[in-house]
Amino acid sequence: MRLPLSWLRDFTPLDLPVDEVVATLNDLGLAIESLETVGEGLEGVVVARVLEITGIPGADRIRAVHVDPGTGTPVPVVCGAWNFGEGDLVPLATVGTVLPGGLEIKARRMKGAPSQGMLCAPDELGLPGSHDGILLLDEGAAPGTPLSEALGIRPDVVVELEINANRPDAMSVAGIARDLAARLGLPFAIPDPKVLFDDDVCSASVEVDDPVGCGRFVAQVLTGVTVGPSPAWLAHRLTLAGMRPINNVVDASNYVMLELGQPTHPYDRRRLSGGGLRVRRARPGETLVTLDGNERRLHGDDLVIGDAADRPVGIAGIMGGASSEIDATTTDVVLEAAWFDPLSISTSSRRLKLRSEASARFEKGCDWAGIDRAIARFCELLAPSGATPAGPRTEVVGRLPERPPVAVRTARVNQVLGTDLSDARIAGYLDPIGFTTAVVAEGTLDVELPSWRLDSSTEIDVIEEVARLHGYRAIAPTLPRSPFTGGLTPYQRDRRTVRQILAGAGADEAWSATFVSSDDLDRCLLDPRAAVVVTNPLVAAESLLRPSLLPGLVGALAGNARRRQTGVALFEVGHTFRRPPAGQQLPHEIEAMAYAAAGRAAGEAVTVWHLIADGLLLSDWSLEAATAPGLHPTRTAAVVVAGQTVGVVGEADPVVLAAHEIGERVAWLELDLGGLLAAPHGDRRYRPVSRFPSSDVDLAFEVDDATPAAAVADTLRRAGADLVADVALFDVYRGEQVASGRRSLAFTVRFQALDHTLTDDEVADARHRLVEAAEAAHRATLRS
Repeated sequence: MRLPLSWLRDFTPLDLPVDEVVATLNDLGLAIESLETVGEGLEGVVVARVLEITGIPGADRIRAVHVDPGTGTPVPVVCGAWNFGEGDLVPLATVGTVLPGGLEIKARRMKGAPSQGMLCAPDELGLPGSHDGILLLDEGAAPGTPLSEALGIRPDVVVELEINANRPDAMSVAGIARDLAARLGLPFAIPDPKVLFDDDVCSASVEVDDPVGCGRFVAQVLTGVTVGPSPAWLAHRLTLAGMRPINNVVDASNYVMLELGQPTHPYDRRRLSGGGLRVRRARPGETLVTLDGNERRLHGDDLVIGDAADRPVGIAGIMGGASSEIDATTTDVVLEAAWFDPLSISTSSRRLKLRSEASARFEKGCDWAGIDRAIARFCELLAPSGATPAGPRTEVVGRLPERPPVAVRTARVNQVLGTDLSDARIAGYLDPIGFTTAVVAEGTLDVELPSWRLDSSTEIDVIEEVARLHGYRAIAPTLPRSPFTGGLTPYQRDRRTVRQILAGAGADEAWSATFVSSDDLDRCLLDPRAAVVVTNPLVAAESLLRPSLLPGLVGALAGNARRRQTGVALFEVGHTFRRPPAGQQLPHEIEAMAYAAAGRAAGEAVTVWHLIADGLLLSDWSLEAATAPGLHPTRTAAVVVAGQTVGVVGEADPVVLAAHEIGERVAWLELDLGGLLAAPHGDRRYRPVSRFPSSDVDLAFEVDDATPAAAVADTLRRAGADLVADVALFDVYRGEQVASGRRSLAFTVRFQALDHTLTDDEVADARHRLVEAAEAAHRATLRS
């Protein structure tokens, strides 16, 4: 909202330096977005009449203009603007003038033509407006009149305020003046308009069909109206406030809205069928051409103003209709001033994509008790043009908001603000801004809420007003104390541990899309029919939720392979989705973790699993031979923790790799992270470190292809009891020396005792026990 500071002095004797006013407004929560000084540097600018316009040989963008600056002697000026003609009144900056922007006017020649001054555009004079053309002045000012006198301009400062949604009163000059006066301890008063009513009975009929949408509606008839330009002072104030002067009737309405915060709307009474108004909801399909010239198709929820013949003439609280617009022929006016339900106006404004200065105020909540003053002020402003208000005024009252008093506890105020205010001091802050207080008991005040502050309804709202008037800068900052401190949950800590382990294993974290296509699943040998279907996908082809992280990570490896980036290792933590099981409506959603390493075999994925199991201190786990869609049929195992399957480990199926044009083997590990971390883990058990030498023995077993290497390793560990310090797989072989359907697994077994150095006989005996255990458990054959 643009506000000339001089306007504030109509309500309070504000005589402070500008920087102090700006600081006070900021501290009251009325943030200043910009500030500009206007009306200075116009001492050498006068009103001049255009006498003659001629062309300049060889120049098609400038013209020679002769003007009369009131001296009787024509002054030649060269000008490049084309928006004026002979007989117009224009501002002339005479030679020697220094304009607000610092430009000094000098006599010169342009294309051989003399120029003894400059005709000015609004921005060149420091006035609101563009550089599109010369400022055209209204008739009435004699040539030679100083421009500042002709326009009623005095040096002023205009500030741009940011008005928050909870400050409807701050959308008026009076509301801002009230706040400033209260903070600065100055008197504040809204002058009572001086209005003389005509004795003739001349009124407009009013019907309100929707008392909820329209809580109060007042219509005032004015007769003897002469439509013409507004007084210079009024037009200048409107211009400084960012509004374009139109005519005295419309300008008076806009002026009242800016000054008091109450929108009004004048209708040409002659154009209202029946001379009356009716407030109702629109009928579906009804249309109205608004003042901006656009036809609006109305909805049944829109509140409209109709005439006595039920023809729509305006959208309530937003914009009037073109059919009853004020023009030069208007002699009688019906003025509307009303209170409309904020939610109704907001809903219609958004749906119609039509926002106006009026709707911005009605949406926040106007002052229904200030309607009479607004009408009287309108009549006072229009009286110099001959307009006379005729009686009686017509009023209909519907359902207005209830405003019960609010109990405010002094202790609560001080607790929230961190202050030590007394009852009297709190009342001293609230009373000047219209929050009338009464002490009902020591430490408790009853506060009557003003009708212009519909945003305030509870104790905390009143406390906010106390804080504003006391001053936020006057409240000492304190650090809130709490017995609770922020931190990660156990699940978040464990998930972070898993991420750190995978990154430490040399994998880069990746992100892949949650939405996949049927082709994506087909290429990964996953059944699209089992996937969850999205009814409103962002991309029509990607209408399925991923059931596994396999499509995304394998697709990422394929993208790297196409760019000759081989041996890439990636991991991802993300959600996967399955169709809901019986009795469940929502899809089965889990947080999964997957690891994919190109150029590496299943053993690499098993190693990574061991790192995760060790990092999480898992004890009860095993790898069991299994098959899984998209994975190698003979190189896949299920990860079982505490008796529950929580994932798979192995290699990607060669068919999947071929479909993605990946020429390397891909190690794969995918886990249900939630299921894994729900299993018992984290019980750190310590074992003594042996001080004695160890002995390493290599054992190669021929086993069935379906026998997991991890199962064989686990058997060797158990058979060796306390003497086996470590078992590591170092080779897997298939070939002519191994029977069909079988493979060779070679392990390094480290033997070590805690209390002595093992003898050769002890190592041989332990080796024999391991071989017997593997042969018995897995139909293994020791290779020589």
